Parts: sequence; structure tokens; C-alpha cells
Amino acid sequence: MSVAILQNHHLHGSLRSRRSTMGLALEAKSPSEAISILYRVLQDPSSSPEALRIKEQAITQLTDLLRQENRAEDLRSLLTQLRPYFSLIPKAKTAKIVRGIIDAVAKIPNTTELQIALCKEMVQWTRAEKRTFLRQRVQARLAALLMETEEYSEALSLLSDLIKEVRRLDDKLLLVDIELLESKLHFSLRNLPKAKAALTAARTAANAIYVPPAQQGTIDLQSGILHAEEKDYKTAYSYFYEAFEAFNALEDPRAVYSLKYMLLCKIMVNQADDVAGIISSKAGLQYLGPELDAMKAVADAYSKRSLKLFEAALENYKAQLEEDPIVHRHLSSLYDTLLEQNLCRLIEPFSRVEIAHIAELIELPVDHVERKLSQMILDKKFAGTLDQGAGCLIVFDDPKTDAIYGATLETISNMGKVVDSLYVRSAKIMA
Repeated sequence: MSVAILQNHHLHGSLRSRRSTMGLALEAKSPSEAISILYRVLQDPSSSPEALRIKEQAITQLTDLLRQENRAEDLRSLLTQLRPYFSLIPKAKTAKIVRGIIDAVAKIPNTTELQIALCKEMVQWTRAEKRTFLRQRVQARLAALLMETEEYSEALSLLSDLIKEVRRLDDKLLLVDIELLESKLHFSLRNLPKAKAALTAARTAANAIYVPPAQQGTIDLQSGILHAEEKDYKTAYSYFYEAFEAFNALEDPRAVYSLKYMLLCKIMVNQADDVAGIISSKAGLQYLGPELDAMKAVADAYSKRSLKLFEAALENYKAQLEEDPIVHRHLSSLYDTLLEQNLCRLIEPFSRVEIAHIAELIELPVDHVERKLSQMILDKKFAGTLDQGAGCLIVFDDPKTDAIYGATLETISNMGKVVDSLYVRSAKIMA
């Protein structure tokens, strides 16, 4: 009896010790001191329910501290160190901790390669431990990272196998994530039909379950991007608006990008004057910054039909315009259209004009103007030729098509129909 009392006293004593250690970690003067204290908590061999609960709290605190200190390698080592602990707790808690640590590494700058290596390690471990649920989610994260590093073939191969497996298990929530990822991957590869097919599959899976607002916002954002790619800017605008509403309510950083793409759609449908109104609205004022300033500069340039202002906007907001692949693609098209309209207007009064003079009028470099005029002649935007020896553009008069040619073709066509009709009748008579 006295032995049992002693054991019980020892157990309570060790729990008090662990709790006091956790208290010391919270009161530590520096993050490094707190981290070393929390590591000591994790080294405790006890596996009682209370000890496991305290260890779980220690892992959460340690993960946050290591992330704040940008110690990505230590987070990677922590996952390996915790494997014996994972065998003592429920699989759902294991999945939560593993994903939490991977998310923490993702928040540390310049760790993409480390994240890929970490995900590959965890996939191997989850296969060995037969933890299918966790493995599939880590593989989905790995595919997203591979796409980010432009390892498209590896990402596509991983996703196609994963989709087949998840469809068999009928895990609709994960299936929506994977189909969305596949849509983004095909879009990056410029395969629009497959990107649309994958998005439709994601929508179909999403209709069968409750979809969290963040995921619904992601679906709407991808829908808007694909519609914009097809030049259906009005539909794209409505999808971007839905995505913005969802992300804005969640205070998700993607809200500003949804708003940015809404403004892009307005510019592309020749409603650049609406941009200032949207930015100055209650929702727009929350996101004032370089992203919206960039779109306002483009809208101003487009309203004034000024290529000089357009180029200044591209130069001043390079990160927001040139380095955003979606905006860059549409603005390139817009810039070309604007340049062609301005050049056509400038050369209209001339039959022969120096290229240098046109470049001076349009305020662009001569070689740039010459290249564009050459392309427009080849695309038959106007009739003319470049005399590069003299540095001149010779504009031809539009050749007037004689009406007799059209009438002759119509007469020949009608005669052909008559001959065919007579042939059918003669064949019937002979029969």
C-alpha cells in the first residue's frame, strides 16, 4: 500500500515538474532560452495522458518560436524527432501537428527547396506508417511546391496519381483542392481546355459538400482568371468580385489580388474611368497600396491614350505589373492595341513619312516603332512598306476592289447550281 502511495506521489511530482517547466518557458527572457526549455519537455520519456497533453502544448509553442526565429532546419529536425511521439497519439492529432510544422516552415522566407525536401521525407514516413490520409495531404502540398518551382512534369505526374487515388476513396474536400491545383498547373502550361476541365471537376466535387469560404474564394478566383484568358472580361469581373467578397470577409491577403484583377477587367472592357471609383469605395480604401496604385496608373494612361504614361506605369510598378503573370499577359495585349491605334492615327495623313518623325510624335524609341510598323504591315493592319535605306514608311492607298469581281463570282456560283440541277434531272430520265 505504501509503495502505491509513493508511486502516486512520484507521478504527481513529475507532472508538477513538467508544468513548472512550461511556466519557465513562458517566462523566459529570450526566445532561445524558451526553446531550450521546451526541448527538455519533449525529451521527457513519460507517456501518460497528462504528459502527452503537455508535450502537445510544448510542440505548438516550440513551432511558433522556431518560426519567429526563422530556424527552418530546426523545424525540419523537430518533425523527425517527434516520430516516436506520433505513435502514442491519435492519427488526427499527428496530422494536425505535421501540417502545422510544414505551414510554419512555409512562413519562413526562401525555404521552398527545404519545404520540398521536408514533404518528400514525410511522404516516405507516412507510406511506411500506412497513414494514407496524412500522406495524400502532404503530397498535395508537395505538388503545389513543385508547381511553384516550375517542376511541371513532376507535379503533373504526382497529381494524376493522387487524383485517381482520392477519387476511389471519395474524399471530396481533398479532391476539390487537388482538382484546383491541377487547373492552376494546366493554366501555367498554357493548356486552357484542360485547366477548364479540372476547374469544372473541382466545382462538381464542391457542389456535393460544404466548402469553406476560403476554398470557395479560390475556386472563384481561378474561374475569373480562366474567363479573363478567354477575353470574357465581364464574367471574369463577377467571379473576381465573388472571390474578393470571400477573402475580404476572412481578411485573407488574396483579397487585394482579387480587387486588382477586378480593376484589370474594367480597364480591358474600356471602362477605365470606373477604376478610381472602385478604389475610393469603402472596400477599396482598405487595400490602398502599390497594387491598387499600379492599376490606377494604368487606368489613367489608358483613359488618356498615352503610351508614354503607360510605359511609365510599367516602369514604376514593375513588381505589381510585369512580375504578375496574369496582369502582365493582359496588359501586353492592351499595350499592343493602344500602340496600334496610336500609330494608325498618326500615319493616316501621310503617304510617305520618316520613321524618326513618327517615333518623335509618339514619344517612343525609333527601333521600337520600326519593329511595330513592320509587324502591322505583315498582319495587314494597313497597306505599306518600310524603306529602311531612307528610314521612311511608304503608305499605300487602300486598293479599291472592283464590284464586278464579286458579281462574276456570284454568277459562276449560280451557273454551277443550274448545271448540278440539270445533271440530277438527266440522271433520273436516263434511269
